[in-house]
Amino acid sequence: MINTQNIEEAKKMLKKEQSLKVVLAQNDEFNRKILEYGHFDVLLSPESGNRKNKIRQTDSGLNHVTAKISSKNKIAIGINLEEIKNLEPKLKAERLAKIKQNIKICRKSKTLLAVKTNHLDEARSLLHNLGASTYQTKQTIVF
Repeated sequence: MINTQNIEEAKKMLKKEQSLKVVLAQNDEFNRKILEYGHFDVLLSPESGNRKNKIRQTDSGLNHVTAKISSKNKIAIGINLEEIKNLEPKLKAERLAKIKQNIKICRKSKTLLAVKTNHLDEARSLLHNLGASTYQTKQTIVF
């Protein structure tokens, strides 16, 4: 898993990585540039970080533009369920609301989903309850 704020450093690390290439999402600018670069498999947790909710809009770290770019470059949007299990109830609810919005955006742009978990059936059930289509749950990458 690649966890850095520097884009050039992330590109060098991606070239060295051999197995499933996972990039941990950072800010919006980093996410957009790394998605346009491509050459990796999963962008993990774009909803995490210090993202403020506005009055009528939730900042989920993903928009239709970045979703289209990830769909074009065949990059999956990842959800880290292991991290979500350890959150406080209020933070967990806010994170799940952002994930629900991201799933809806991914469904519209036909972007793949990926889930980091140890329990496949629970992950598929959760995705389905959050609004993922049955096609999305079947195509989900589990790592």
